[in-house]
Amino acid sequence: MKVLSAQVFAELINRHGFEKYVHDLLSQLKHDLSHRQDFIMSPRPSIDTPGGVIELMPIRSKDNHVFKYVTSYPRNPDLGYQTVVALGQLSSVATGYPIMLAEMSAMTSLRTAVTTALATNLMARKSSRIMAMIGTGAQSEFQVRVAALLCGIEEIHYFDTDSKAMDKFAFNMQDYPLKLLRCKSVKAAIEGADIITTCTANLGHHDVLKNDWVKPGVHINAIGGDCPGKTELEVVILPRARLVTDYFEQAITEGEIQRFSRSTAKSMVYAELHELLTNNKQGRHKDEEITIYDSVGMALEDYSALCLTYRLAQQYNLGEHYHMLPVIDNPKDLISSLQMKS
Repeated sequence: MKVLSAQVFAELINRHGFEKYVHDLLSQLKHDLSHRQDFIMSPRPSIDTPGGVIELMPIRSKDNHVFKYVTSYPRNPDLGYQTVVALGQLSSVATGYPIMLAEMSAMTSLRTAVTTALATNLMARKSSRIMAMIGTGAQSEFQVRVAALLCGIEEIHYFDTDSKAMDKFAFNMQDYPLKLLRCKSVKAAIEGADIITTCTANLGHHDVLKNDWVKPGVHINAIGGDCPGKTELEVVILPRARLVTDYFEQAITEGEIQRFSRSTAKSMVYAELHELLTNNKQGRHKDEEITIYDSVGMALEDYSALCLTYRLAQQYNLGEHYHMLPVIDNPKDLISSLQMKS
């Protein structure tokens, strides 16, 4: 089994190139979403913990199956730890044997940013050039760099309740060819924005984005809601908009739509993302309508990222090989793997 640490993944990105990886991941994601019917995927089971949540995200295709173990602890930065950490495994459907185990914290941020950019291109007005980034935590630079690369964004308005997070964002983006505007409030940040991306971490039903501030024609990527009891939009915004989810069965318990009954939410949601990609449904009908991408993240995104990353790891001969499973002559003689001495 190949094992990829965070350091090895960073080397892979540097060898392949950030922009090329983003474009290759977009191609892989488009292919997999276009064949959504060929995957078996279930909503991630989750267990609440004091201060966080533990989740497991499973999916399989004809040849491979993938799962990701991911945790989210919003107060972790105060302790010097990341809010989100993730490990993913790619395995063979034929045998169930693991092919690759990979650290996926940065990989998850990349696949989320690429999927958000895909949704933005399918739903936002084609003339969109200004994006408001609400929340400048660990995900923000990925969102902004990928939006600039794939969506033609030229100007970023940004805000976070943590001034140090905004300092970090400004430092990391200072050499990137974008106009950056640091703002003093959410309301100020979304003024004049064509696209609003909310990515905040606090647990609870928070009206980060208020209804009175949302103007006709705007596209909203609501990506911060990722567990039950956590939302970012004032609830009355949703009925005003053309609403698309990544995966309804998961969004109904974790996304913005969790605040409605299942039947009401079903009637409100216009489509899942794959339906826009395959042209079964149109992401935007007119410039003045409001569109919302209610994203909680789904295992298919992890599948795309792990499959691409495995191919590149093979191409660049990166990662360590470990015999994690027992090596025995007789597959039924498991106790011999313990090599017990009499």
